[in-house]
Amino acid sequence: MRRNMAEQNPNPGGKKRSETMETIVKAERLTQIAFVMPIAVLIGWGGGALLDKWLHQSWIYIVGVVFGAIAGMVEAVRQALRAGREK
Repeated sequence: MRRNMAEQNPNPGGKKRSETMETIVKAERLTQIAFVMPIAVLIGWGGGALLDKWLHQSWIYIVGVVFGAIAGMVEAVRQALRAGREK
């Protein structure tokens, strides 16, 4: 038996999300904070390692790791502040 569109979607306007969906979205945003720092450090390390190989040096990767850590920390703080304002 087929239902009409109004029966399938009780909230056709999509004006308000359910509380469960809001909780899931908030959890996803907070999970992003946990991934930002290590990914930024890995990108900095990778970029530094490539520059080390290209320029025949052995210290640039350390600078990449430091810049990656700083960039990751800045972005994690931004996301945390944004999550705090949305409460």
